[in-house]
Amino acid sequence: MEKERFEFPRIRRLPEYVFEHVNKIKYQLRREGKDIVDFGMGNPDIPPPPHVIEKLCEVARKKNVHGYSSSRGIPRLRRAIANFYERRFGVSLDPENEVILTIGAKEGYSHLMLAMLTPGDVAIVPTPTYPIHYYAPIIVGADVRALPLPMELEGEEFFEEFMRRLYDTYNSSLPAPKVLVLSFPHNPTTLTVTKEFFEEVVKFAKKNELWVVHDNAYADIYFDDYVPPSILEVDGAKDVAVELYSLSKSFSMAGWRVAFALGNPVLIKNLQRLKSYLDYGVFTPIQVAAIVALESDYSVVRNIAKVYEKRRNHLVDGLNRLGWSVKKPKATMFVWAKIPDFFTERMKMNSLEFSKFLLYEAGVAVAPGVGFGKHGEGWVRFALVENEMRIKQAVRGIRRAFRKVGFYDGGGS
Repeated sequence: MEKERFEFPRIRRLPEYVFEHVNKIKYQLRREGKDIVDFGMGNPDIPPPPHVIEKLCEVARKKNVHGYSSSRGIPRLRRAIANFYERRFGVSLDPENEVILTIGAKEGYSHLMLAMLTPGDVAIVPTPTYPIHYYAPIIVGADVRALPLPMELEGEEFFEEFMRRLYDTYNSSLPAPKVLVLSFPHNPTTLTVTKEFFEEVVKFAKKNELWVVHDNAYADIYFDDYVPPSILEVDGAKDVAVELYSLSKSFSMAGWRVAFALGNPVLIKNLQRLKSYLDYGVFTPIQVAAIVALESDYSVVRNIAKVYEKRRNHLVDGLNRLGWSVKKPKATMFVWAKIPDFFTERMKMNSLEFSKFLLYEAGVAVAPGVGFGKHGEGWVRFALVENEMRIKQAVRGIRRAFRKVGFYDGGGS
């Protein structure tokens, strides 16, 4: 009885947060004076553009901007994101009916699930996944059908296998799912898709009367010859889809909590109505500074992406020199690395144990794949939030750790 009194039903449906195991060890080692290169959390270390910070400070000094703001976003900000989408994706949006400001994509997504779903409804969520994508439907009392991502396939093979699994997941579910949750470029797997992929998804959604929610958080962190599309580029997508776009990674404004839900007017209207009861919106000076960010030359976000690209190259090239075979992602601020067979098969390590091994023996913190769901087991995620010198230090530490257990005998890094 005592346990039931202090652990409420919704909370009991949430598992223990796996990442806390790694964090506790990391904090303990730092208290002991050990230097830890931290790739664990996708928390940008790059500052926002200087002119955006200046606008925030300028507006914050005004006397009349410190009251409650507009929950749905001030009109000029909604116009700014609509204009940005027109320039970036060629997508036309009505700022009045197809755009709403959210307090970060995580809040927007969670409250959208609350607006859309009731107990007994079903959401399809590809896994492994950013945890809130899976657990927001569960928090509101709905059920989730996991769709395992074919992580080791690419291009047409990935597309065909994903759609096969989507059909199987939908057809084997009773009741019929109400929403499909997507996020490409993908966290944690860094998987990417084409506009043709979204065309097939929209066609499937219309045929089966299924809503689609696409979290486009990494839309502007892309490399090489790949450019991520928006699902809203597809003709008729707004009939069934909403997309979340965030300034957190693109403009390195994570702590500012500025994001948008864009697209289907029915979903936007219902989210707006719910949010009007729950919040008073983002601080007005932040909204004004966000306008300046969105109206900046696109080189602002590309310059941020170039920093991640250099870090990606240093990390992936370094790991490959150690005999740890890792592919370079086409997008996101992450590297998704399959743990070498030596550790999973010979040493019988799971992703949490391997993450602890890297902490203790290499002084490197990563996110264990199992923290993103059971289908992430056997992998770890690196967030590219350390500078190039620190990345080189991390590779040296991993080399020492690998040598200690007999995995690596190659040259230096």
